[in-house]
Amino acid sequence: MSFKLGLLASHEGTNVQSIIDGCQSNVIRAVPSVVISNNSQSGVLQRAKKANIPNYHVSASQFNNQHNLDTAILKILQTHDVNLVILAGYMKKLGDQVLNIYKGNILNIHPSILPKFGGKGMYGDKVHQAVLNSGDKKTGVTIHVVTKNYDEGPIIARTEITLAEDETIDSLKQKVQKKEHKLYVETLRKITFGELTL
Repeated sequence: MSFKLGLLASHEGTNVQSIIDGCQSNVIRAVPSVVISNNSQSGVLQRAKKANIPNYHVSASQFNNQHNLDTAILKILQTHDVNLVILAGYMKKLGDQVLNIYKGNILNIHPSILPKFGGKGMYGDKVHQAVLNSGDKKTGVTIHVVTKNYDEGPIIARTEITLAEDETIDSLKQKVQKKEHKLYVETLRKITFGELTL
């Protein structure tokens, strides 16, 4: 099977960059077919332009309802023959059409060991702060299949991080990001080389 990736992100897109690099170096046997962001000023759109990957700004402000937004995202994914959707710091919930058409073929990465510190409103620094507040000695990164409910789909990969005594949000964020980049690339390598089935 030939994998064509649809990459969705809201901000800097460092995970997307790792995946693009992985595809270009044949560590991942896939083509990054399209990049979509809900943020017109996002770094991820610049990364896509630099890599000559078709890229689109698609946000709720451009449409009068969620259904039309969902339809627009679905049309872009289908136009670019995407068969695996990758959420990499995408801060919006996908609509029912995309979820149904790509059921079982949408992945998300979350900056904790799910089910801990997951769910609606739990993203980015909010997760790191909750981890620090909890007193837990470990956290990590989880990759899961996306379903209707936030962070509840089947888990396909995860890795742990041990917290330092003097851990801060910034230091934890850096540790988590490094692990995210490695885990996403390695997981996509396994999927695209047939070592892991979704």
